[in-house]
Amino acid sequence: MFATQPRARRATFAAPLTIFFVLALLAGVAPVALLAQGAANYEAEKRRAIQLLESAKATEALPILERLSNSNPEDGQVMFYFGFALLAHSNTLKEAGARKQSRIRARAAMLKARESGYKNPLLESILESIPADGGEETKYSANAQADAAMHEGEAAFVKGDLDAALAAYQRALTHDPKLYAAALFAGDMYFKKGQPFKAAEWYERAIAIDPDRETAYRYSASPLMEAGKLEEARVRYVEAFVAEPFNRLARAGLIRWAEAAKVELAHPDIKVPTDVSPLKDNKMTINISPDSVGKDDGSAAWMMYGIVRAGWAMEKFAKEFPAEKQYRHTLREEADALRGVVESVKTQTKDKKIKTLDPSLARLVKLHDEGLLEAYILLARADQGIAQDYVEYRKTNRDKLRRYLMEYVTAKK
Repeated sequence: MFATQPRARRATFAAPLTIFFVLALLAGVAPVALLAQGAANYEAEKRRAIQLLESAKATEALPILERLSNSNPEDGQVMFYFGFALLAHSNTLKEAGARKQSRIRARAAMLKARESGYKNPLLESILESIPADGGEETKYSANAQADAAMHEGEAAFVKGDLDAALAAYQRALTHDPKLYAAALFAGDMYFKKGQPFKAAEWYERAIAIDPDRETAYRYSASPLMEAGKLEEARVRYVEAFVAEPFNRLARAGLIRWAEAAKVELAHPDIKVPTDVSPLKDNKMTINISPDSVGKDDGSAAWMMYGIVRAGWAMEKFAKEFPAEKQYRHTLREEADALRGVVESVKTQTKDKKIKTLDPSLARLVKLHDEGLLEAYILLARADQGIAQDYVEYRKTNRDKLRRYLMEYVTAKK
């Protein structure tokens, strides 16, 4: 959760800018000053709406944001928050058709925000979660009482009644002890109420329910960030990333920490000068850079990368993965190919054929010797095929994924 990005579930009317414009004309205000006054009022209203959202008062924020969106639909930030408020507002509507229409309007506002160039990982996540037709109602639990309590909590939250929302979420958890969202949202309420230690307790309960979801780890980092405990926050963001490395919000959490800690996130700089084309018509093309041939820095080892991968594509994949009828690039193939490179380097070193080892090869050998080769592949080199192997690897190698992120990606260079 971000301090400036309220959770995607969650007024007084000021005079419209057009009215201010007319009043200023009647008062004889100069056009330049008039425009400045209108702009200042617009920004003040925008700040107020965002503050209301951050205070869990989406109902109050919605009319302000709707007015601002009508005034300037090219303001991507306004359109994002307007869509956000519409989503939250949908939880307060009693009629299912009205709730769906509110979700459709929310999606349209989010699309407008994207078209305006507004960048936000939460924006993309929300757009992915709402179909063009508004989708179906959120169902939190198969337990009817737990599900009803969750919806009750959401409606209370949107209205700014944190205590009622908290009670509803806690009640939902009693009906369904495995309901991740109930523990997560309860923690969120304590955080909103200014009780970070209680919030942390409930985030831990959510993590215990499902350690392979990133949200509770990321939410638990927010109080630490606000308290300036950057090292502790780093641990939480790393855990979130280990849980779901291909999730935009988990990535955004690490970026948020890095910006505060003034650390440049980076994987080891390893340039593989060998390209392997996808398998087609039972053929695979290996392209080797001329720079890797005829040198005394170990670069000849890169030839092994293509040779090993070709072997996997032509024969080994079918033997190792008999249940999969179509070839894909796997973690085991990539690791096998890079180990072939490392073994070649070590053979060349033993035979004293290397004067000064190529830096990319030196980094690769180091990762291999530290047992972090697979972690590097999954987090730095994963394509669509390799990504399918992540969950299985994480089951028994969480410590290696964590080490790689702590010792390489998030370490101060």
